[in-house]
Amino acid sequence: MNEIKINTEFIKLDSFLKWCGAVVLGSEAKMYILEKQVLVNNEICIQRGKKLRVGDIVEFEGEIYKLIN
Repeated sequence: MNEIKINTEFIKLDSFLKWCGAVVLGSEAKMYILEKQVLVNNEICIQRGKKLRVGDIVEFEGEIYKLIN
């Protein structure tokens, strides 16, 4: 599990995928999210703007990311 530190109250899902290095471009993040390839807390998420907070877990391409502060 990769622990990813955030310094804000929340971060949007598409921005998080860029922040943690899972994707390079926001357009990539959008595509993967809309193709139902991203899980947030064990549920498929198709909301690019989904607000992630400390403790949330994101799964993408076999990697697991946990938000920490």
